[in-house]
Amino acid sequence: MKKSLTAIFAAALFCLQATALLAQTISGAGSSAAAPIYRSWAQAYQKAAGVGFAYEPVGSSAGIKKMKARETHFGASDVSPSDAELAKDGLVVFPVAITGVSPVVNLAKVGDAQLRLTGDVLARIFLGEISRWNATEIAKLNPGTALPDTPIQVVVRADGSGTTYNFSDYLAKVSPAWKSAYGVKSSFDWPKSFMAVKGSDGVTKAVKETTGAIGYVDFGYVKENTLMTVQLKNRDGEFTKPSIDTFRSALAASDWVSKGSFTGTLTNQIGKSAWPITMGTFVVLPGIADQPDQALRMLKFFVWAFVNGDALVQSSNFVRLPDRVQASAFKAIASIRDKSGAPIGMALMAETALPRQGADKPM
Repeated sequence: MKKSLTAIFAAALFCLQATALLAQTISGAGSSAAAPIYRSWAQAYQKAAGVGFAYEPVGSSAGIKKMKARETHFGASDVSPSDAELAKDGLVVFPVAITGVSPVVNLAKVGDAQLRLTGDVLARIFLGEISRWNATEIAKLNPGTALPDTPIQVVVRADGSGTTYNFSDYLAKVSPAWKSAYGVKSSFDWPKSFMAVKGSDGVTKAVKETTGAIGYVDFGYVKENTLMTVQLKNRDGEFTKPSIDTFRSALAASDWVSKGSFTGTLTNQIGKSAWPITMGTFVVLPGIADQPDQALRMLKFFVWAFVNGDALVQSSNFVRLPDRVQASAFKAIASIRDKSGAPIGMALMAETALPRQGADKPM
């Protein structure tokens, strides 16, 4: 009997500890593009503050849906919701970092960033109009490159995706045919001949396993999985490849820097070294917190990340926010209130619990 009571007590204590740990855990869901940065921040924050972090890379659309249903503490999206959508659902949005979308390929004897494409040719591939790798339109852009006489295997996202939104936003800006046929959305009814998969992990796996494949994926996954990228002809007529530097170049020419505004997309910006499919990634959370203690715990995480996480942003192959945009993010955090109207976020902004780590140069 004594052993049984001891076992029961131990089990009860374990359950209480597990419940307490769960209560201390911050949960988020959404953008698969943002997953690398949340992994880096979560590991560092758990060491610094002892708070757990659970993130589901289910895609931007699913993350926003979970946030609206209050099934997660915050949603992550690569598309900023409209003011009308935010007001309707009582949400607040702010950006966390800058990244980019890259076409990726699996072609024998073609190295990383060796293949050159224009926006028009890329659009025609994803419209299904160019279907072989040695097509004249591709060959003209790549003299001297041994292009295989094989079908192009197009890999696309099956789920609602901010990556897809920014990819299609770029194509709509450079291709009237794309704009007319598809426009700009987070998901599409793709041709049945395309390989439609879920998440950036799904695109990564499909491209790596399929000879002749082309897909589009977030730059963090390019670096993590050693994927083969392409060069794209940008708005200034220069061929560039995706990198932190070319994302910075696109960012520097945008309203994000000149006006501190983050509502517009960062695709097809001017600049000789600008990457044409640069994008921001965002956090969406309730403007009025149902659970103030949990909301405060979450907001502390994001304040810590902005104050201490610049080095982790770059190590995850993202670009830090410009100072003016980061100020807008702090303003959004300060606007969060509890049901009585007390400013949870405003009180938090006075706190600086940890020293700032090594930072990337501000823009």
